[in-house]
Formats: sequence, C-alpha cells, structure tokens
Amino acid sequence: MTQPQQDVVPVNRFYLQIDGVNLAVFTGVEGLKVETDIFEYVEGGNNGFVHKLPGQTRVGNLTFKRGLVSTNELFNWYMKVASGTIERRNLSVIIYAFDGVELRRWDFFDAYPVRWIGPDLNSTVNDGAVETMELAHAGMQLGSS
Repeated sequence: MTQPQQDVVPVNRFYLQIDGVNLAVFTGVEGLKVETDIFEYVEGGNNGFVHKLPGQTRVGNLTFKRGLVSTNELFNWYMKVASGTIERRNLSVIIYAFDGVELRRWDFFDAYPVRWIGPDLNSTVNDGAVETMELAHAGMQLGSS
C-alpha cells in the first residue's frame, strides 16, 4: 500500500495579526505548543505496570523576534501591562506560501505581553537590531485557512 505524499512547506513568510490587522513581519516565532501533563497511578497488586493518565493541558507563551522598527506599538502595549493595565487582545500567527496563499493559521485568545527585550547593541558587529516580545495567552486553536 502506498502512502499519500505530503509536501513539506518552507516556512519563511509569516505574520503576527492582532485584532484582525497584520501588525508586523517577524524573523522568528517560538512557543507554538500544547502539552498535557501525565499523572502516573500505581495500581495495588500490579507491580509490573504503572497507569499513565492525562492530566492538565497547558499552552506555552509565544515569543516573537523582529528587527527594530520605527513604531513603538508593541513596547507601548507592554508598558501598559507593566503599569498595571492589562489590555488583552486576540491574535493569529499566519504562515503564507511564496504566492501569498495562506497555508496555516493559529488563533490565540486574550493575549498580553509579559516580557520585552530590546536589541543587543554592539558597534563592532554588523547585525541588525532585534527586539523580542513574549506574550501569554488564554488558549489557542488551529484556525481555518
């Protein structure tokens, strides 16, 4: 029996969309993960086996990296949180093909920034200035594309 062929899609064009608006192109996104804890239960009288039962499921924080841009929108959003005003937003991470067709979308709910890291500045290196933003969120789902 032959297996259906599945094409691996190169991922080099993706966007962060906040409240339906493509906000920025990022150089990296990390934290697209869902993880379920395992609860081990030892049954009395059965010494050769341990039951592994699903426990709590959690989602990871998202980390975005991008070259420094002229707007301070993400930094200002973080500073609101740092001053005690949590402004939750819905967002999506969207992957596009070379021809502009949307390939995959992950939707995140009630997100807010929990960390901002500014660029490392070194005059002897010719690298671009990169800022990093970490966002917590209340859950995710695979969006329709």
